[in-house]
Amino acid sequence: EFTLINQCKTEVWPAVTPGESFGGGGYALRAGESVVFTAPVGWSGRVWGRTGCTFDSAGNGTCETGGCGTSLQCESASGAAPATLAEFTLAATDYYDVSLVDGFNLPVVVTPTPTSANWTGCAPAGCDGDLRRGCPSELAVKGDGGKVVACRSACDVFGTDQYCCRGQYANPVACQPTFYSKKFKAACPAAYSYAYDDPSSIFTCAQSPDYTITFCSSNMYVLLSHP
Repeated sequence: EFTLINQCKTEVWPAVTPGESFGGGGYALRAGESVVFTAPVGWSGRVWGRTGCTFDSAGNGTCETGGCGTSLQCESASGAAPATLAEFTLAATDYYDVSLVDGFNLPVVVTPTPTSANWTGCAPAGCDGDLRRGCPSELAVKGDGGKVVACRSACDVFGTDQYCCRGQYANPVACQPTFYSKKFKAACPAAYSYAYDDPSSIFTCAQSPDYTITFCSSNMYVLLSHP
């Protein structure tokens, strides 16, 4: 079971792909609202938040960040970078992470929650830090009024093999952290900051938990100290 919570001060439009079991993979979530979905067995997919969206009654429109074309429901379409991605592979042992490889548009925390009495705890992923505030100007995406609405990845901006871990850099030995990925990591230590980030950024849980995905969480570290 997945619970999506919007703790941001403004509306967020979550997107889920593949989204067949998640209400078509897109909807609006007002500030303070939450929604619950049941994922199919063995589901593998990603969840992200879209911001600054305008949709008509037919579900057509655009978003300032994270949009999947012109549709409210993303179903199988991926979101436009930059967007903070929560990624899941559900199995006997679940794998989950929060990725900034495609940039950052919202703080996202993924928290496994108990489904049985003998719960021993699994770690939260993601972060409650807001990378938009300290985003280097060359990575910043500005919305109407000049406010920074997202922070692009260095790979997205500069497109070099070194930043994108391609070509001769397509292995963990050659693709080392850069000035930009280190800034992401400092602000968001429990998230992937670049393609070959430390494997500790991917989390596992073998207790078939439910998951809470919180946009703009303010209590990541409380969760860390009290699993």
